[in-house]
Amino acid sequence: MKLKRRLPKLPKINWKLFLTVMVIIVLVVAAVKVIPKFISGGDQEVSYVILEKEQVPEEIQEILPRYKMLERALAAKVQDDIYVIVTRGEKLTAGYSVDIEQIMIIKDHDEEKLMVHAAFKDPKADDLVAQVISYPYVVARVELEELPKKIDLKVTYQE
Repeated sequence: MKLKRRLPKLPKINWKLFLTVMVIIVLVVAAVKVIPKFISGGDQEVSYVILEKEQVPEEIQEILPRYKMLERALAAKVQDDIYVIVTRGEKLTAGYSVDIEQIMIIKDHDEEKLMVHAAFKDPKADDLVAQVISYPYVVARVELEELPKKIDLKVTYQE
């Protein structure tokens, strides 16, 4: 006696419902990708190059002593280039550092401001560091046409 094997019947697909669900999924994915750009108001990242101490223009080296006591971000224009400087202020020991992680132009209502995201690193409590006053800073040449009217510094501390 021969047994016939039957394949299970697959359910019928409601193609209209299937296509509607697929279109909705595509629209939701597209909205998730596009809407944050509208909410952010057109914020854009600024490209930059971190300069070594020897590469910093003389004009910036001359004004740096006025600002190195403060913890802040500032911009300077030398010839046709624009530079962003982030200072940590006066520190009583060595081992402190500052690095720029990101620079962005943020559109806030009708004005634009430059947001500098910096990472500050402090020496660990058990690190052996020189007992010398230091002024950590970093200078970056940015790809901007004109000086920003306002600069904000956003700091994160690294361990």
